[in-house]
Amino acid sequence: MKRSFYFLFIVFLLILSACSNSEATGEHQPPEANTPSDKDHSSLSNEILVAYFSCTQTTEKIASYIKEKTGGTQYQIRPKVPYTEEDLKYYTNGRADQEQADSSSRPEITGSISGFEKYKTIFLGYPIWHGQAPKIIYTFLESYDFSNKRVIPFCTSHSSGIGSSDTNLHPLAPNAEWIGGKRFARDASKENVSDWIDTLNIKIETEKENMQFYFMIGNTRLAATLENNAATDALKEKLKSGPITIQMSDYGGFEKVGSLGFDLPASHEQMTTQPCEFVLYQQSQLVIFYGSNHWSYTRLGKITGVTPAELKAILGSGSTTITLGMSSVSSFDLDSGVNGRAPTIMLNSGYEMPILGIGTYSLHGDTCVQSVLSALESGVRLIDTAYMYGNEAQVGQAIRKSEIPREEIFVITKIYPGEQYSNPKKAIQEALDKLNIGYIDMMLLHHPGANDVQAYKAIEDFVKQGKIHSIGLSNWYIDEIDDFISKVNIKPALVQNEIHPYYQEKMVVPYMHSLGIVMQAWYPFGGRGYTREMLSDKALVAIANEHNVTTAQVILRWHLQRGVVAIPGSSNPDHIKENISVFDFELTDTEMNAIATLDRNEKHDWY
Repeated sequence: MKRSFYFLFIVFLLILSACSNSEATGEHQPPEANTPSDKDHSSLSNEILVAYFSCTQTTEKIASYIKEKTGGTQYQIRPKVPYTEEDLKYYTNGRADQEQADSSSRPEITGSISGFEKYKTIFLGYPIWHGQAPKIIYTFLESYDFSNKRVIPFCTSHSSGIGSSDTNLHPLAPNAEWIGGKRFARDASKENVSDWIDTLNIKIETEKENMQFYFMIGNTRLAATLENNAATDALKEKLKSGPITIQMSDYGGFEKVGSLGFDLPASHEQMTTQPCEFVLYQQSQLVIFYGSNHWSYTRLGKITGVTPAELKAILGSGSTTITLGMSSVSSFDLDSGVNGRAPTIMLNSGYEMPILGIGTYSLHGDTCVQSVLSALESGVRLIDTAYMYGNEAQVGQAIRKSEIPREEIFVITKIYPGEQYSNPKKAIQEALDKLNIGYIDMMLLHHPGANDVQAYKAIEDFVKQGKIHSIGLSNWYIDEIDDFISKVNIKPALVQNEIHPYYQEKMVVPYMHSLGIVMQAWYPFGGRGYTREMLSDKALVAIANEHNVTTAQVILRWHLQRGVVAIPGSSNPDHIKENISVFDFELTDTEMNAIATLDRNEKHDWY
């Protein structure tokens, strides 16, 4: 009798099964056709949730790619009782077999999603088990109200397509807007995921992390980082309607305090505050510390880019008017630019940087001096150099010779892997000495390499001394940046990578923006041996003719409209002047989309 029962049970499972356990193995399969939605969906990045269930990291990997592309929040659906390897073995009457065969099975989930109501778009990921979504996905769908939310399933499997696994979920959230799902193989790439998301017509407006919080005190603008809590979420919502101005006064010789004029949700705790921190007192009082105190507060954030002594001087004594606001690192105020003078973007370090400049790679000797002088005379105020360019002294010479006030010019230089990373303090001091312009606005690590964290921390020490204002990275990408940031104290203000119409970094740019990091393009015209081809591209030439500008100007305008700073190099005074003259025309959405289609993922240099 028992043998008959087990035989019938196994036959039942074989009929039910459409594929083997998707997360146990994987093979490459051509992606099946996907029918794009005919609607133009729009979501803010902080309104996107990427929820997934994964036992062997296959679905988790796809979820991470979606997060990188959309800037959404990643959430793992975890069973209260974790699955073991034995549980996942097929046709053993194990736990997974039993749950999938039982239509009423609802495995219990541990944890919950805070603020679920704010999410408008939910990507829902799972492995295929016996042709269907695991029953824990059913539990998840029945645990929240999905009314008026958009749900986009994605799954991973060994060989089969998504089948009916997504449509069978619809009755569990009948008031949701369901979008056709997608199956991915185990070896699916970031590009596969990015291309799929592009077909969904979801206009993603990154807003959460790339919004730079700032204080305006007189004519001084100070950047600040915010804590992640209910109080700062509520404050950011208030600031969406515009800046907030408050009056603040000294208290106790260590702080400025003033009423916000509205309450914020408080989660007070006893703490010892440090200079440059700001907190919520009671529910409506903003406190900025230029000294220290021990009391019960809710942390709000920290002002960056200034020393405690500088902050105290900026705040002044007595009553002070302070404005709170937010600005984005992913979009520039191009309307404020004029030909011959580029607008600026506030970095997360608190300093302003022009969004268009000149690169000095391959410029040497008097040619470098004259090129930088020509750029400065044309209105360029952003200059990029590096130790490896061998021209820091010439750049400094041109700046001194120009007699333009030092504070109007933003200089970037870089130290290089190898000897300089091994002895970074010496390398940094050499850069200061060669440039001989008082201080360096930004220093970058030129590439990842041995001792790069050590080198970065040495730059941090020079920031504390006021000899360097901001820190950044060059040739860092998504995989490198996450690991690197966790090891340093000051978040990079900028990442400088190869970016041009043939290599658009469509995933890297929004990901860096989501971290509050400005992106900058070297090789904005394609680089050595490729510039002529790019400037002759028929699509770009047609757009240039439409606006009566040059192809180079179209490319630079394209960079700026997608939130990427550009540093084109040239020794030709006419070209230098042309490059800083891109503020009297605007590319249409159609033209921006046409340039987006030119992307070949074609990198022209090795780093």
